Amino acid sequence: MPAQPATAIRYPAPLRPGDRIGVTAPSSGVPEALWPRVELTRRFLEDRGFEVELGACLRAPSHVSAPREQRAAELMRMLTDPAIRAVVPPWGGETGIDLLDLLDVEAIAAADPTWCVGYSDTTTWLTPVTLRTGVATVHGQNFMDTLYRVPEGMSHWLDVASAPAGTELVQHSPGRYRTTGFDDWAADPGASDYVFDGEGTWTRIDPGHVDEPVTLRGRLVAGCVETISFIAGGAYADVNAFADAYSPEGLVHVLDIAEWGSYDICRALHAMRLHGWFDRSNGVLVSRTAAPAAPGFSQHDAVVDALGMLGVPIIADVECGHLPPYLALLNGAPTTVRFDADERSIAQTLT
Repeated sequence: MPAQPATAIRYPAPLRPGDRIGVTAPSSGVPEALWPRVELTRRFLEDRGFEVELGACLRAPSHVSAPREQRAAELMRMLTDPAIRAVVPPWGGETGIDLLDLLDVEAIAAADPTWCVGYSDTTTWLTPVTLRTGVATVHGQNFMDTLYRVPEGMSHWLDVASAPAGTELVQHSPGRYRTTGFDDWAADPGASDYVFDGEGTWTRIDPGHVDEPVTLRGRLVAGCVETISFIAGGAYADVNAFADAYSPEGLVHVLDIAEWGSYDICRALHAMRLHGWFDRSNGVLVSRTAAPAAPGFSQHDAVVDALGMLGVPIIADVECGHLPPYLALLNGAPTTVRFDADERSIAQTLT
């Protein structure tokens, strides 16, 4: 029997001046001391012609911005309101998983597609939106990162969300990064320039092929290991069903390692492998991370221990994690990754 043609991924309409951007915190909200950064970012976007709607679920009364029912309702409203063309949380958080069973996937799929942008705990719901509806999302900078200028050769989330259908977006490793996490936005709410104090680029780490040239192709699926590992392979993140419907040619997996030690990451990746997360993988990209290593067992060792047996290329130290700068990557887009002595690049097409 001939293979069935893949279903087309849907891309939201390109963002244009006059469009409305919704800001809500489906996980952690913003403490009062950092609220000036929210206002400066709103002004930055408004100066570029966008309307910005700050939702009711944005403050930080606890580890979440509001009760889960309220957070889910606000997220659903923004995802299905035709006047809101992008939803960008301030950042991730800790327990955004609690609202997954409150999201009406059928309503999201029936609505005009809306850009969803973010990383970290945001991927707990953002990646399932792509997997379950076939709508492309952006694994990239958060709302609170919007003021930062990205290095030459990389894309800002606004660049990606504004790109017309059919555009090819090519991003390159800048070879520079920041060795620690976030600026002190309370002291300097308008921080917009990263200080890169580290030098280095991607490393191929799969056994027997360290640093060998390789080209990977497939549709991209990204997620934060510390959050996506809890839902990988289940009803909310059935990556194999997604591949069957949208990407029979296979997938390029992107993993963001945020903070867990190397033993915890190793266990999480083994679990993801056992749940079928990598069954259709053509290759894996792993973030650069400042997460701790165990004695004699590095973060690279953890990845190889769990995923080296897959027999696919594994490229580490990619700008897809919690250390700046951050690539803005399209979940669901056809992706070509080139790794050789002269080039470390990711090309994606909005098709």
